[in-house]
Amino acid sequence: MKTQRKTPTHSPYLRLLNYSLCLSLGFRILIPEALSAESFDWPQWQGPDRNAVSKETGLLQEWPREGPPLAWKTNGLGSGYSAPSVAKGQIFGMSNRGDNEVVWSISESDCKTLWVTNLGTALTEGKPQGKEGGGCTPTIDGDRAYVLGLGGDLVCLQTTDGTMLWKRNLVTDLGGILPTWRYNESPLVDGDKVICTPGGDEATIVALNKMTGELIWQTAVPELEEANADNQSSRRRSRGPEYRNSRAGYASALAIHYAGQRQYLQFTSKSLVGVAATSGKLLWRYDRPANGFGITCSTPVYQDGKVFAASAYRAGGGLARLSANGDAGIAAEEVWFSKNMENHHGGMLVIDGALYGSNGGNGGGYLICLDFETGGVLWNEKDREKRRVKKGSVAYADGRIYYRTEEGEVVLIEPNRMNYIERGRFEQPDRSYQPAWTHPIIANGKLYIRDQDSLYCYDVKRHDGF
Repeated sequence: MKTQRKTPTHSPYLRLLNYSLCLSLGFRILIPEALSAESFDWPQWQGPDRNAVSKETGLLQEWPREGPPLAWKTNGLGSGYSAPSVAKGQIFGMSNRGDNEVVWSISESDCKTLWVTNLGTALTEGKPQGKEGGGCTPTIDGDRAYVLGLGGDLVCLQTTDGTMLWKRNLVTDLGGILPTWRYNESPLVDGDKVICTPGGDEATIVALNKMTGELIWQTAVPELEEANADNQSSRRRSRGPEYRNSRAGYASALAIHYAGQRQYLQFTSKSLVGVAATSGKLLWRYDRPANGFGITCSTPVYQDGKVFAASAYRAGGGLARLSANGDAGIAAEEVWFSKNMENHHGGMLVIDGALYGSNGGNGGGYLICLDFETGGVLWNEKDREKRRVKKGSVAYADGRIYYRTEEGEVVLIEPNRMNYIERGRFEQPDRSYQPAWTHPIIANGKLYIRDQDSLYCYDVKRHDGF
């Protein structure tokens, strides 16, 4: 395969201006801190375990009125909604720059550009939302980065210099069908495989060799079974001709162990499914959380043999219990279903038996807390006398929820089953006019907030005397 060389995207003046901005926020960032005994990188979508949880401790438990201190800010990333990943001193992301779709890497310590690789012409076909740039978070595995472009280019890059090692297209090479809002999945790397969702009739989900890109297996997730047709009929009728027939949604897969078997959970446009890691065999499916428009965005939640998925557009969220049936395989039995968790694309967290996430779609919404085992509402910011936290996205670290509203406010919340407890909030400066859809991430004592062309790095580590 011919390697595409890195392309410069900043003029020397802009590079100098950008670097000076980093320096102006404090020279201490140029002096590397002693490496901690343990790394708290955020190497992929939703963190180390794909559950939006960091294992880091020693973070600020409450923010000052103006918010945590800004360590640095960098501009010139390009447009898009890709949340960054952080690994081994590098920050990785994706953007549209001009007509091109690029992957970039900057230094974790001083925001200096390390490399930029051009993937080709950016896809703009489809609905207007999201044309600014993709939502894929690069997946870092050792010295390789895996990304998925809007048009379905699955690319493996070398992390040191951005050299392209292999590329496969989910449509032309793997029989996929492009979703209406293009591909936004973040690839899952597990063992020797990379998992992604072309959305084709035969190749709904695939596993490729992570070193070569060669196909290992493919899985078909068929249309809803006749037994489910009646209670799904209204949602199926709502699918208009303007929506494609892709079986790929916009969610990213999750690897779990259950009943002695490794499997991958994926929320396709039709259903929440589990497939065998070794063969791709479809093990079980749970259709109800999928809406009739194929707009399934949030990564499913797994805990203690139970799986939860939710979507907006008049759908909701449901918890299913897995059970092994011997030779019959695995069954997924619904425990509860609720319209109180129409999670659009901000993601969800389970903390001490409570489920946190936004309830609402295009019309907005609010943060809500449900009992994970029963679906009962514990508290709801939609209540008229409250309404303090609008629809947004979530992450968690050191006993605190980091919450970013679509309007750009960043809120620190103490998880509590009984009440909403706020421990600080701030407004990101110089907000763009685009919605703040990019999820917050926490890595090595820093909170990262991306707003299209800009990335903000806040110091959320507790320091002596602060």
